Amino acid sequence: MCLKLVEACCGMDKQQQSASMAANDPAEPSVDPQPGDLIEIFRPAYQHWALYLGDGYIINLTPVDESQAAAMSSVKSVFSRKAVVRMQLLKDVVGSDSYRVNNKYDHNHTPLPICEIIQRAQVLIGQEVSYDLLGSNCEHFVTLLRYGEGVSEQATRAIGAISLVTAAASAFSVLGLINSRSRNRPF
Repeated sequence: MCLKLVEACCGMDKQQQSASMAANDPAEPSVDPQPGDLIEIFRPAYQHWALYLGDGYIINLTPVDESQAAAMSSVKSVFSRKAVVRMQLLKDVVGSDSYRVNNKYDHNHTPLPICEIIQRAQVLIGQEVSYDLLGSNCEHFVTLLRYGEGVSEQATRAIGAISLVTAAASAFSVLGLINSRSRNRPF
């Protein structure tokens, strides 16, 4: 199946590939994903990311220790340290959740040629990779395939939230220390 996608993709000339990429404008809502598109899947507590390969198939990361069916909507996947790269039907991965094509980084990252994106994805299918919610998550994975660079706004927001909580906890700790010292003064 994947070889068929690569052959179809690589059979496009430069003009056809450019036209396909132009159709992936992140500002334009797209009903039908095109090969190389980033797919954002809205899970109840987080967003899962996949890359559209064509013919209804996507590539995405799933937990190593779960069946394919259970891995689709598992919150456990967020806390895994390892993941498996799988090629699956978009409709099966989405299930009852919703999704959208979201090539939101196209304005500041140039997408690789579609043929290269698909070939890079094909090589990884079935491989086990390291996974880290903040440094190497599913959004990093698919943006690395599309742009050659892993980017995750979701991780950046999480790191910012963690930093804010840490700063607030430190401030409260210092205030508590000052307050307890002022109460312990003998005069």
